[in-house]
Amino acid sequence: MKLAGKVALVTGAQQGIGAAIAVALAEAGADVAVNWLDDEKAATAVVAKVEAAGRRALAVRADVAKLPDIERMVADTVRDLGAPDILVNNAGVYPRVPLLEMRESDWDIVLDVNLKAGCFATIAMAKALLAGGKKSGAVINLSSAAIRGAVRGVHYSASKGGVVSMTRALALELAPHNIRVNAIAPSLTDTAQPRYGNSDAELIEMARATIPLGGRMLTPEQIAGSAVFLASDDADAITGQVLHVNGGAYMP
Repeated sequence: MKLAGKVALVTGAQQGIGAAIAVALAEAGADVAVNWLDDEKAATAVVAKVEAAGRRALAVRADVAKLPDIERMVADTVRDLGAPDILVNNAGVYPRVPLLEMRESDWDIVLDVNLKAGCFATIAMAKALLAGGKKSGAVINLSSAAIRGAVRGVHYSASKGGVVSMTRALALELAPHNIRVNAIAPSLTDTAQPRYGNSDAELIEMARATIPLGGRMLTPEQIAGSAVFLASDDADAITGQVLHVNGGAYMP
């Protein structure tokens, strides 16, 4: 198993892409801490799937927009599972807001969850990993095809563009510690997130119009497979990169 003996922490793992990544990491051999915020039942279901894969699991509630919660989340993971070798900064929000109606609070919550949280979770994870005497680690950030710009999403696009630049800078800072940092940029994916403000019919039409490969939305499991690769030794020479998993919707 590619990740046997590893400990992973996945933020925003109660549903969607985060849940799929948590399960995929477990199926590859990792023990997994499942971060959740507001749906304990869903998080418990993800924990059950991790355990069904024969791995240890922990559900840890934390609001990743708050630094004390981030530090406690990592500390709880260390206490129950061990220092995390793998961190997936998946938690994200996308409250769609027309530009001329945007408030400061709209901007702040998106940047706090989508960008700030990933930075400070990485800091906490790296400190725990080094204190635990581990020799290597992997951080995977979730960016988005929205880095090219999105209507009703200036704050979201700014946050995800920031994730790309942050990924590169973190990769340089942490390379001396043999901690790799990469990002995955998914396109339209079949989760609850794109349904906020869009009908299913609109989503299907968007997929047909923008995703050349298959003309359909991606599945969370397709994103999860890429995360397993980046977390594994198969990617041990890859850092500071953005892997676009989008069916050809965006070709940088």
